[in-house]
Amino acid sequence: MSRLDSFIRRLQAQRACLDRAVELIRDLPGPVLELGLGNGRTYDHLRERLRERAIYAFDRQVAAHPDCIPPAPFLIVGEARETLPQLRARIGATAALVHADLGSGDIAATRRQAMELAPLIAALLRPGGIVVSDQPLETARLQALDLPAGVKPGRYFLYRAAEN
Repeated sequence: MSRLDSFIRRLQAQRACLDRAVELIRDLPGPVLELGLGNGRTYDHLRERLRERAIYAFDRQVAAHPDCIPPAPFLIVGEARETLPQLRARIGATAALVHADLGSGDIAATRRQAMELAPLIAALLRPGGIVVSDQPLETARLQALDLPAGVKPGRYFLYRAAEN
């Protein structure tokens, strides 16, 4: 498979999982967290589908399209291992949805980061909250969910937060 075809399949899987997550949280109150603002495409997608929700976007540095940068109170810049606990002190365990786009070109470093961030992500979710992730997140509180039709296992991941 060409890199272009792989990229297209990843984006299709990402969109399918995000849209499924939006359905799953329809009646669940709470903000949305976008970990890895990047160029802002998924932030914009979530903003379009969840107009009434507060959406906090995290990134090490802002490089998004200007139309896809959240307002100052909702843009959190810095290392996630430091900024996630700071947000928890601010909002508690109230997030309904977390989208974690953590992947980089370094597979080993990405896996280490996902393992480190998994408990911090889980701590921000309300019971029943949903995580959409490009990496497996291994923590007892996150229960794997079935992927939408057409999404190959291992390409993207969906989780539901168990009771505390």
